[in-house]
Amino acid sequence: MGEFTQLYRRAAASQAGIFSGANPADYDSNDPIRLWVIQVIVIMAMTQVLALIFGRIRQPRVIAEVIGGVFLGPTVMGRIHGFRNAIFPDDGMPLLNLTANIGLVLFLFIVGLEIDTRLIKKNVKASASISIAGLVVPLGLGAALGEGIYREFVNPDVNHGYFLLFTAVAVGITAFPVLCRILTELKLLDTTVGVVTLSAGVGNDVIGWILLALTVALVNASSGLTALWVLLTAVGYCLLLLLPGKWAYHWLAKKTGSLESGTPTAFMMTITIVVVFFSAFFTDIIGVHAIFGGFLAGLIIPHQNGYAIAMVEKLEDLVTIVLLPLYFASSGLRTNLGLLDNGITWGYTIIIILVAFTSKFLACASTAKLAGFNLRESGAIGSLMSCKGLVELIVLNVGLQAGILDTRVFSMFVIHAIILTFMTTPLVLLFYPAKYRVHLNSSATLPSPEDGKQSAPQDDNEGEYCNVKYALVLDKIEQLSAAMTVTQLLCPSTSVSPSTSTLAASERSSIDDEKAPAGGVVPPLPSYQNVVKSNPLVSPISLTLLRLIELTTRTSDVLKSQEASALIHSDPVTSVFRTFAWLLGGAAQRLRVKVGVDVASWEDFDAVISRRVTEENAGMVVIPWSRGNSTTGPSSTHDETAASTLVKNPFDGVFQRSNSSTSSYDQTTTSVVYSELIRKVFLTAPCDVALFVDRGLDSGAGDVASMLSGTTGPDTLLVLPFFGGPDDRLALKFLVKMCAGNEGVRAIVVRISKTEESEENVDEAECSKGHAIVHNTIAAADTVYGQHNTQTRLASDTADNILWERYTSSSTTRTPVLTSALSRITFNSVNTSKPLQASVDSIIGSDIKSISSGRRTVAVIGRSRRMAVESLDKELQHMSKNAGVAMGSSVAKTLGNVGAAMVLAGVDASLLIVQAHYGATA
Repeated sequence: MGEFTQLYRRAAASQAGIFSGANPADYDSNDPIRLWVIQVIVIMAMTQVLALIFGRIRQPRVIAEVIGGVFLGPTVMGRIHGFRNAIFPDDGMPLLNLTANIGLVLFLFIVGLEIDTRLIKKNVKASASISIAGLVVPLGLGAALGEGIYREFVNPDVNHGYFLLFTAVAVGITAFPVLCRILTELKLLDTTVGVVTLSAGVGNDVIGWILLALTVALVNASSGLTALWVLLTAVGYCLLLLLPGKWAYHWLAKKTGSLESGTPTAFMMTITIVVVFFSAFFTDIIGVHAIFGGFLAGLIIPHQNGYAIAMVEKLEDLVTIVLLPLYFASSGLRTNLGLLDNGITWGYTIIIILVAFTSKFLACASTAKLAGFNLRESGAIGSLMSCKGLVELIVLNVGLQAGILDTRVFSMFVIHAIILTFMTTPLVLLFYPAKYRVHLNSSATLPSPEDGKQSAPQDDNEGEYCNVKYALVLDKIEQLSAAMTVTQLLCPSTSVSPSTSTLAASERSSIDDEKAPAGGVVPPLPSYQNVVKSNPLVSPISLTLLRLIELTTRTSDVLKSQEASALIHSDPVTSVFRTFAWLLGGAAQRLRVKVGVDVASWEDFDAVISRRVTEENAGMVVIPWSRGNSTTGPSSTHDETAASTLVKNPFDGVFQRSNSSTSSYDQTTTSVVYSELIRKVFLTAPCDVALFVDRGLDSGAGDVASMLSGTTGPDTLLVLPFFGGPDDRLALKFLVKMCAGNEGVRAIVVRISKTEESEENVDEAECSKGHAIVHNTIAAADTVYGQHNTQTRLASDTADNILWERYTSSSTTRTPVLTSALSRITFNSVNTSKPLQASVDSIIGSDIKSISSGRRTVAVIGRSRRMAVESLDKELQHMSKNAGVAMGSSVAKTLGNVGAAMVLAGVDASLLIVQAHYGATA
């Protein structure tokens, strides 16, 4: 009884933990999780810090993971007295190694899943020749290099032939996962260089793994007969898994509906994980390393409908953030650069680096040159194929565990892997900078537009905005509603389609004479698309949807970038918009939609947009922006309390109008970050730019049926405060075009002139410069243009007056379509000392409330961040001060002063901010 009581007390004391004086860093075999958690946190912290540092110089994450492991080992942190025994004691290493190997098996499964054998079919001749050359030459030189290393450093007990085979594999293998990430980060996946390199890397990687498996099998076998049995069993298992096993997996994925939906069910995830671990178990028990089983399991996963991408998304975070760094840390604990303590050791290390690089680079680059690539492309291919990285570390660890390498030689090869991986990105940028790259087109069309057709001129001789080619940016599903709304405004409705009664007699006669056959039978009227050529304001439009997907370090994003062309058909955002566009105008040939998908980093979105706009020859790029048009929670439709949290403007968070401080913070951060992208597009786009800030649908906005019927439902009211200048003139022309294309649209245009006696006039010296200046502020770049000089001011005023006269004078000769459009536009003029307040009153004033009742209101505003007629900064500051609201600088920089005033005043209207192309200075 006494012994039982003593045992009970001891157990209770240990459960009290730190309160009983226990040290959580002490290893306890009965409760090892405490020390394991400490080890994981230390490893993750080291990896994340180094990833931030090396990410700044465009190095892949594997560099941070490898160097982080070396830092934690005896080379750096191990020199701190007591560090190794406190954090990584020998007793605690088995659990760390176990979890690291579990992560490694899962990671090799993801690596196998990344390999799409369909890539080999692209440029198969060039890819095969580069892959073979990149294996044969390095394998031969690697074996020759191994001869010298064996004699100098290796214990004679190690089999000489096995060591030479291993060094040949270590020199000849290419790190396919790191290669994918470098190609993606450098935006080379949609170039011929990227496709060929990726295809060659697939073959190189697969053969390298086979050779490594052969080496391990030979090392683990006790005799030649045993090695033969190991190899035969391994080959049989590969055939079993890759033929009937792959067919069975695909059949099961189809039967469960997972392949059709592109998302594995819980049952399929269970089957997949069982297959992965059983495959690792089987290859391990037959004498081949467990990682080969995980790699083989990845090869059977189908890539159709984004199934492989969805599979990776379910696994990658746990594997890449938590488990895989543990493997590199355990590798780093085995790496001791202090052993490289003499000239001979460093001399051989340098020789390893030179042989590994030159053998790969020269073999692959020369083969690429013979295949028809130029010198720059050949140099880029050679540099990419010489990449090492993660796979090299795995190979070296296998050699260390198998006893082929000792710690000194292992450390020498680790140094070579780090340096070659570090060199890859700078060399590729040196050989193949962005200006020399030729990108492949990865877009699809619905329905097919006329290839090679140039964009119509933006302004005809009479001053109308006649552009018919638009580029619509869509990067998030939250922007889908705004994209639909602005597309509806751009697309001409069926109600303006010319009919027999509306055609002039001479026009009808010419059509009849041209089309009537000899028998005298008059054919049907030409299609709407052909007839409206005489009415450019209502011509069918061509819209290129630029679907942008943010590229991160996630493996799933890398897979998306490889399969960008397939995403055109499987991406739900593009699918929804294409269906909407077809229902809206595609069936009536009023809207031609072309879809392009690009996977790029957030910082490169503006460059991708500019490139795509140039390729498509679009006259205007349109950016929809909304922050969500419904409240959260299941009862948001009828719950008035939930409705109070409705986010009706992306900038509401900037003005701290939200009731929730957390929500306000999130909105502020999101708005500021996204506005930086918008300003970059305003700055770099080679055409006109329109930003549509969606405030959401209200009770007067109409229903889906009326939208898709080709009308705007209940009338849409467009309101334009006209100050003058290139942007405002574009806004006026654009407003007229939207009125001409949609009979349900009404408009009010108010010309606002600032009186001289205002006490709030600002010092014009602040904006005295006449050229564009880019200000790099904390809130990112901004385009600020000074006041006109006398000549440009006179020219601009003249252009303003001519355009205003054309639309307001009754004596001007107009086409029937333009006359119909202007009959639904009200023109007014206002002289005021407070022009911003007048622009706000033009939308919320009591005199237009009756007009806007029951209508969706859209404020059409010139951005006027260049060649502004008047400086309105001082009045905007006064409005902000009087409203008691702190306004961030990003609002005015993005929307312009007039748009910022609209948001500041809480105007309940959507905003359409337009900016003319920089070349339009008249």
